[in-house]
Amino acid sequence: MAASSCSTALFWLPRACPRYGVVSSSSSVSLPQLKNQLGLTLRTDRKSVRVSCIGDAQTGVVTSKSWDKLILESDTPVLVEFYASWCGPCRMVHRVIDEIANDYSGRLNCFVIDADKDSQIAEKYDIKAVPVVLLFKNGEKCDSVIGTMPKEFYVAAIEKVMAS
Repeated sequence: MAASSCSTALFWLPRACPRYGVVSSSSSVSLPQLKNQLGLTLRTDRKSVRVSCIGDAQTGVVTSKSWDKLILESDTPVLVEFYASWCGPCRMVHRVIDEIANDYSGRLNCFVIDADKDSQIAEKYDIKAVPVVLLFKNGEKCDSVIGTMPKEFYVAAIEKVMAS
């Protein structure tokens, strides 16, 4: 199925994927070409195109089972975004966190946790709404950013935690 067979194809890529994009029918890129150029896996049906990333995302998923090991026992500072699958603003924060994960690669570990699925962790840290980003250093919560903010807010909090 070529991109030209539909008027406009908007590809929503999963939040763990560092690449996002829109392909218009005016481009001469076929879906196989798009797959090769962006490192994507594609699944099509008659009504839509499903796109999955097989790229090199820096943001991981943490659950209640992996929380202690990945967050509390980490020697590296950690950023954790609490989100919910139904939360529109969380998707915007995902993109910012992906950028930050790439910018701070090797100096900061970035994770996301579904506050609905892992509610006991959300309750432990008094998460009442999403998105919320918590920053940890040496297993201790050091800072938080509540709501959808520009990247600079997250970077300022990260720099403060890393300097402490």
